[in-house]
Amino acid sequence: MTAPLTPPPPPNERPSYQGGPVPPPVGAHAVGAAPGGSHDPYGTYGEQDGPGMLTEVRQAAVTALAVALFGALLGVLWWKLAPSVPLVGQILDDSWVVYLKDSEGEQAIGVDGTFTLLALAFGALSAVVVFLLRRRGGVPLVVALGVGGLLGSLLAWRLGVWLGPTQDVIAHAKDVGKGVTFSAPLKLGAKGALLAWPLAALVVHLGLTGLFGPRDPEPDPWPAPGQYPSAPGQYPSAPYGDKSA
Repeated sequence: MTAPLTPPPPPNERPSYQGGPVPPPVGAHAVGAAPGGSHDPYGTYGEQDGPGMLTEVRQAAVTALAVALFGALLGVLWWKLAPSVPLVGQILDDSWVVYLKDSEGEQAIGVDGTFTLLALAFGALSAVVVFLLRRRGGVPLVVALGVGGLLGSLLAWRLGVWLGPTQDVIAHAKDVGKGVTFSAPLKLGAKGALLAWPLAALVVHLGLTGLFGPRDPEPDPWPAPGQYPSAPGQYPSAPYGDKSA
């Protein structure tokens, strides 16, 4: 007596999956793929995204240099806009002494505050310009923005001190005479103000990138015919036609 034969599937039932690529539904296609054309077996996943690392490093070096050079403008503005600290020279026991004319004045705090506010403005402006010119961003560009801002702050500090009144206050007091008020040399008391430019640049650039930066396109779940990967393990195998079921 023979075993009963397996009955054929009903006419409306699809046969079990026998292997091979899963055909996409009607109308599904990969963005930018021409029907029936030749495709990379790895699809868009094998394409290089953006410029190479060497190009990014070169662009970052140019960006850091350009940002740092703007520190000269910050130094000139600091020299022009910072309040002057009044000093007075006197002769005491045949020797010159120099002291503050207004011991309770806040001009010294104003010098640091002027530098800080200008540095914050320069940081925000440099971040906007760099974002508009290099919208793709990247780690080397962000590092260059921070390094350039720090170098620009150092350049502005030293240039402002050099452009300001002489550092030899005794000689300056002798030149103007006894009891005559003169301006103290520019001095940055709060050295933390040097970080205002790079910090502002990084924060503003991060915000612009998060709000208006380019977005990576989501992969098409139903690529066009010819874009199925030939190497194993590119896509998880579909559980269609599991013969163990």
